[in-house]
Amino acid sequence: MGVFSRLSDIINSNINSMLDKAEDPEKIARLIIQEMEDCLVEVRSAAARSMADKKEYERDIKTLEQTRLDWTAKAELAVEKGREDLARGALSAKQRAEREIDSRRQALTAIEEVSVRRQDDLEKLQAKLDEAKTKHRALVVRREAAEQRIAMRSRIEVNKVDEAMRRYGQIERKVDEMEAYADLINVGDRSLEAQFQELAAEESIEKELAEIKRRRGGAPAPAAPPAPVRRKASEGEGA
Repeated sequence: MGVFSRLSDIINSNINSMLDKAEDPEKIARLIIQEMEDCLVEVRSAAARSMADKKEYERDIKTLEQTRLDWTAKAELAVEKGREDLARGALSAKQRAEREIDSRRQALTAIEEVSVRRQDDLEKLQAKLDEAKTKHRALVVRREAAEQRIAMRSRIEVNKVDEAMRRYGQIERKVDEMEAYADLINVGDRSLEAQFQELAAEESIEKELAEIKRRRGGAPAPAAPPAPVRRKASEGEGA
């Protein structure tokens, strides 16, 4: 099973479980990223083990090649000495070394093929992880913007606006009361000024009335009678 198919099974299983529990989208996105990061660590660990196995097989092949050369030399020496029995034994050991070499070379080839595919998986998984993180950051921004819109619209609901305007009206009435109270504080001075204004208004009215009478009667308007002079009490008694 490929790394991506296995990762897909894990993620889909967890996501379906979270969807059944009505989890929030951001939490699901974090889960996907976590699963991908865990898988990336696992694939890198496997790649490291493969590299270690490859180096071990390469060392074994070198050792076995040297062993093959040694048995070849021993077989030649045995033939020179007329010991064909020893030569046969040396050649048999040489063949075993060759079989071991072939076996390790086949394993090395398989490791190299797996390493190539694993490296390709690593690059693809890293690209997908970077893409998932970018999308997650965008998702966080969208979620925060949505929360701000919800909060703003909750504050400007009609009933809340009406309540705010009602309170504003109360504040305005309170200010009106304060202004009226301030006017009452200076009522003495304002009353004196008002008296002078009334006096001037009465004089103007009397003049206009006299002018009307003069025009209608054809005679000059009589002069205003002088104000009565109040006599002293002693003078009244003497008369």
